[in-house]
Amino acid sequence: MTLPFSDTPPENPYYKGRGAQLNPKNKFLAEEYAKEHPEAIDEWWQADVPTQIFEEHSKTLVNKVDSPDVGMWYSMNPYQGCEHGCIYCYARNSHQYWGFSAGLDFERKIVVKNNAPELLRKFLNNKNWVPKPLSLSGNTDCYQPIERKMFITRQLLEVALEYKQPIGIITKNSLVLRDKYILQQMAEQKLVCVYISLTSLQEDLRQKMEPRTATAAQRLKVIRELSELGVPVGVMTAPIIPGLTDHEIPRLLEQASANGAKYAGYTVVRLNDAVKIIFNDWLYKNFPDRADKVWHLIESMHGGKVNDSDFGRRMRGEGNIAELIKQQFKLHTKRLGMNQERFEFNTSLFQRPTSQLSLF
Repeated sequence: MTLPFSDTPPENPYYKGRGAQLNPKNKFLAEEYAKEHPEAIDEWWQADVPTQIFEEHSKTLVNKVDSPDVGMWYSMNPYQGCEHGCIYCYARNSHQYWGFSAGLDFERKIVVKNNAPELLRKFLNNKNWVPKPLSLSGNTDCYQPIERKMFITRQLLEVALEYKQPIGIITKNSLVLRDKYILQQMAEQKLVCVYISLTSLQEDLRQKMEPRTATAAQRLKVIRELSELGVPVGVMTAPIIPGLTDHEIPRLLEQASANGAKYAGYTVVRLNDAVKIIFNDWLYKNFPDRADKVWHLIESMHGGKVNDSDFGRRMRGEGNIAELIKQQFKLHTKRLGMNQERFEFNTSLFQRPTSQLSLF
């Protein structure tokens, strides 16, 4: 039996602690390696291998965001790949550019930009930079587990505070509380806003759908503690998956609001490129009794497909289910007094340290 080199055994067991259950083919690779005898002594397919770290000496860090419907101007990503293993993550596809698969590789082969703080300084010292908020992160979670050891996100915040550079953060990891006093200092000058991703209050679902993330209770604690420190906090109930999480919209918003969240946003699930294969495999393995229903509900929001690439529509979907989600979200945010005002970053304080100017 010949299998693509994908770390997937012929028995195809369920890999606990991982979201993806396979490594789909990387569309950018013209060739594949194969193992002719997977029963050999070297069990090459074992899924419980340690997470691998790949150091990347990048030339740039900050990326301009051209998509008009993602709510950010510029983003920076200290990590590529993410141990959180969220099964629906759109960032999985970008891992293919590194020569990896969007499946299991995405969760256990993490590319680390060790020189990110240096690159941020260089970017901010550019005389042509007109300060706008920078987002951490636009792709993978800046507070994923490896950050506990690497401290790259922490260093980026320290640079931002030094330059009075506004920063937007979105995360689903309680590790963000480690840096709460830096965030408090930034918040006093309106230099930061933090969004916590909260997808479900069902712990059994979270363990399958987002296996290495913080629990819902931990995320609510993050919202509460940051809010008490004066850090503006919002919640992203995203992505909403019809048939799995859409019924939780009222409770998600209620819990977030009760813990101090002033802002809320959402997107509906969309399964582009390899994520379609990965999510479909996961769905039918975990929810065989309702997989067909969930899949068809997702299709109903994207014109009969599970993905829509058109700006604006792709995040909200279309059709009856998408409209119902929209109305529910609007009703409950209004009822809870959320999104009553828009947070405005303060860009007027931006300054370049005089000791750095002579270098450029």
